[in-house]
Amino acid sequence: MKELLLGLRLLLGSGRGNRVRFLLMAGGSAVGVCCLAMVLAIPGILAAQDGRKAARSADCCAGDRPFRVSADKAPLEISLTDPYGSRPMTRVFHAPGAFVIDPPPGLDELPAPGEVFVSPQLHEELEKEPGLAQLVPGREQGIIGAQGLAHPDELYAYIGVPRGHLKNGNPVTFYGWSYTNDETVEPSTLDIVRFTLSGVVLLPLVVYLTVCARLSAAARARRLAALRLVGLSKKGVQRVNAAETVAAALLGAVLGLCVYAVANQLISRVGLPGFRWYPSDGSLSLTATFVCLIGCPALAWFAGAVGARKAAINPLAVRRSAVEKPPAKWGLLPLLSGLGIVTGYCVAGATGHVPRDTSLSSILMPLAVVLIGVGLVLSLPILSRTLARTVGRASRSLPLGLAMKRNEVEPDSALRVATGLVLLVYAASLAQGVLIELDQVSKNTSPVQSYTLSLDGVSQDRQRAFETVTGVRGHGMEASSWRDQDTEFPPVIHAVIATCSQLRGMVPDIGRCMDGRPFRAVNPRETYDEDSKPGASFPFHLRNESGARRVMTVRVPEQQVIFGDESGLSALSSGDVVVPPSFLPDGFRPEGASLTLASSSAPQTVRAVLDNLGGVDPTASVMTPGLVVDALEQITVVKTILAMGMVLGLVIGVAAYLVAATDRAVERRPQVTALSLLGARPRTLRAVQVAQVVLPLAVGLVLAVVAGKAAESSYLVTGGGEVFWDGAGVPLLLACALGVVAVAAVGSLPLIGRRIDPELIRRD
Repeated sequence: MKELLLGLRLLLGSGRGNRVRFLLMAGGSAVGVCCLAMVLAIPGILAAQDGRKAARSADCCAGDRPFRVSADKAPLEISLTDPYGSRPMTRVFHAPGAFVIDPPPGLDELPAPGEVFVSPQLHEELEKEPGLAQLVPGREQGIIGAQGLAHPDELYAYIGVPRGHLKNGNPVTFYGWSYTNDETVEPSTLDIVRFTLSGVVLLPLVVYLTVCARLSAAARARRLAALRLVGLSKKGVQRVNAAETVAAALLGAVLGLCVYAVANQLISRVGLPGFRWYPSDGSLSLTATFVCLIGCPALAWFAGAVGARKAAINPLAVRRSAVEKPPAKWGLLPLLSGLGIVTGYCVAGATGHVPRDTSLSSILMPLAVVLIGVGLVLSLPILSRTLARTVGRASRSLPLGLAMKRNEVEPDSALRVATGLVLLVYAASLAQGVLIELDQVSKNTSPVQSYTLSLDGVSQDRQRAFETVTGVRGHGMEASSWRDQDTEFPPVIHAVIATCSQLRGMVPDIGRCMDGRPFRAVNPRETYDEDSKPGASFPFHLRNESGARRVMTVRVPEQQVIFGDESGLSALSSGDVVVPPSFLPDGFRPEGASLTLASSSAPQTVRAVLDNLGGVDPTASVMTPGLVVDALEQITVVKTILAMGMVLGLVIGVAAYLVAATDRAVERRPQVTALSLLGARPRTLRAVQVAQVVLPLAVGLVLAVVAGKAAESSYLVTGGGEVFWDGAGVPLLLACALGVVAVAAVGSLPLIGRRIDPELIRRD
């Protein structure tokens, strides 16, 4: 306890410079803890959104025994989710029953027929887009509260309709599940986000907090050595040092949490692209607060204990500025181990032996990423010293010789200055790999967007209205031949009923066909349907609106037409029979048929078509093959989180460089003053300073680019996608590395002042 009090007295009574250093340590820790709090808050934000989704989920039960309630008594609901641009819009159609149930969260009452409750964002969209009202028919009765919405930007509506409009509705007696099947980010994807944020933010953050805890390490080591020489014990020396570092880290942690609280209020109200949350969602949990308040001081204590060990063990060597021992070669072991793992995956991908054991890869890949990150940190002093000895012996330049001699004597100085920027480039390559994998999932490669609607219960007039909505450039009916239920695997063919012009609107890459004649559609790149043999006959059961039935026999024709479809999402499959509409009797269509419409895949066209389809029948369930709007929203959220992580990583990396470079320059003032008194010119000293920083930084950046690209490629190999090698990202990484070197060089120039203060070397 006496040592801790001594440390605090030294902190408060050792001059203005020491107090300024303490405030810098606290400020640096505050920035780091604020970034850490932002990362730790993300799982809580996603969990809060999923909790509100579960609370509004409808269910049907009575007492403790769930069972289906009679549809004649219970209220009915149908929930439809349609794409509104790249965002999902959910509409819940509610029909009242014989008894009243409690409304879902966010509503005081359920809508009566003709009434609508909408979310605030949907209310704004309805004012901007009058045509959207076709999808939300009724009189707006109120706004859904925050308790009933996942996030402020959600497009959600409760629409009251008569019971006759919900013949296929689901009975509901209460709202609220313990879980949701519609997570904001799926658990597997969330694991990828955690893995990436660990590399992009947390790993550089540990280095940054360590740098902040080691400010003025040389001056503090000399002071601790003096205390050791006057009789203080080894543990006492460590406690004195811990009093200052832990106090600064604890103050910084409290300040960082306060800054995060303010930032959460501001950012949550402004929102990030594609990702918004309520301020209460961003509140840190007790565990996250504990990690910030305890983890940062614990890391500072550990860094301080390591820094004070030399002063406690050999105080004379510290006071006399003895030459440090060269760094041990074992520091290369983590880097070589991590590179060995990623190299193995890269070789497996290049030779076509892609690993299939995802459980093993889920362990080895994070391990390799961490090993490479730690290895980059530990190997920089070794590489810096080796480079300094080699260049110093070969060069005859005075500035370069002085710079290399300093790096050879103090190889750890390169670690402090260059590590943050090196890890920044390494993490950027990892994040680029994750974005590439997400891009493979979300990229729309087809020029055509199709829409599928079931024709069961749809009148002929409404079908024609669907076919003629604005934006649709092709349409056709799809049906399957009649199946013999007594046969285990009956032969079946699929027919598309459309004219040639209608078909070309759905499948642009199709050969020449003649109207009025059936033909087989063949795609050489697809597996042909073996049941579709020329000459074979298949029955199709037809029905009209009055319920009359007929049977139409379709014979598979000899004529074939070649078509192409790279996306695999068109209305045709290889072996389908295209039947002209004139073959159908008037007023009849196949049982179980579906209507397929096609339009351009441009987002504005897709939105207009969906709006127009809703104008024909708001309750129609429209499927959009290839356009999974929930997945698109999830990918947007993940990309936004990763972008935020990269920005935080950039802030941490640049802050670590500025703190370390400034502190190093202050510590080197006695040496710079001595060289100035010996006749060295300021230009020479600036060249020495730039060379000391740029050369080890350049070596570390080259290693970071190589290791980062190898880790990125191995991640893509284990991800199961089609892209393994990201050649397009190499110029970007090299440009970032060159920019980092330029910033480091320019930042080193002002650190050599023009004034000479002999007082700095008076004691030496």
